Amino acid sequence: MKNVCVIGTGISGSTIANLLSKKYNVDVYEKAKGIGGRSSYRRYLNNFGFDHGLQYISPKTSKFKKFCYSLQKKRILKNWRGTHKFNSNKVLENKKHTKLIGVKGNNAISKYLLKNINCIFGYELFKIERIKKNWKLSFLNGDVKYYEILIISIPFAQSKKLLINFLPNFFKNKNVKMDANITVMTVTNKIKNNFSSFLFDDEVIGWAAKENSKNRFKHKYDLWTIQSTFKWANKNISKYKSNKKRFTNFLINRFNKLSKINVNKIYFTNIHGWLYSANKKNLEIQSFWSNSLKVGICGDWFGGPRYENGWISASDLYKKMTN
Repeated sequence: MKNVCVIGTGISGSTIANLLSKKYNVDVYEKAKGIGGRSSYRRYLNNFGFDHGLQYISPKTSKFKKFCYSLQKKRILKNWRGTHKFNSNKVLENKKHTKLIGVKGNNAISKYLLKNINCIFGYELFKIERIKKNWKLSFLNGDVKYYEILIISIPFAQSKKLLINFLPNFFKNKNVKMDANITVMTVTNKIKNNFSSFLFDDEVIGWAAKENSKNRFKHKYDLWTIQSTFKWANKNISKYKSNKKRFTNFLINRFNKLSKINVNKIYFTNIHGWLYSANKKNLEIQSFWSNSLKVGICGDWFGGPRYENGWISASDLYKKMTN
């Protein structure tokens, strides 16, 4: 029997797995095909692709800054310089603040942290049972696994549903409202401008990024990632799958109108909905750990919407486990 199972390969899952791997045998399970969770990189032909979730990292705390800058030295992360256009008087954003991106995709940190850890993909956990002093994990593909220690690093609603029979009342009674996001990825005609990204003051589209500007590849066309606002996505996240073409065209046309960059030819489109994209509010705790049951929960939603909060949550959980 293996020691530790971690569910999820986002920043919190990869961080806690890396920390625990120094003391335990760790397996990591991911329901998707690749690493990264909300920071995953969607490939389009060979080495071309889209950061269709996390756009960039802007470290705030001193410890996370130190961690990120150490990865810059190792060529895991780099600065996304470019020209970022902010079309809003309501959003206070420093145009010169640090924008770090993965050298080969924004799942770079998770890939780095998990490079020597056993990761199993295409495994979605649907049932958890306590058998004596071990955890019995049942996956949708029919496989059953047993572990001594269980770590859940997935969105709040999914974590709560899986562990509802094992959580204390103070955690069961929490109601974390996570915002949705709808993202369109598109390849368009080459556009003559120097903008790397747009931040819009719009009720539908919040952000758009030109993937070419991240200098990971050269392409004869432009690759754009267009992301909706949370408010608009919350209203439409349950509808877009039934008419992906209509929603995709609507968002591209609106982006064209707002940016005024003259998109007149489209070579590729894809659309993805993030049901649990971000949590705006802080919880009273940074992570959850039950020493008697040997089960823990971590995630960016403990601390707020930032990617950094996932790293902080995992670090906090590790302290609780080792203390």
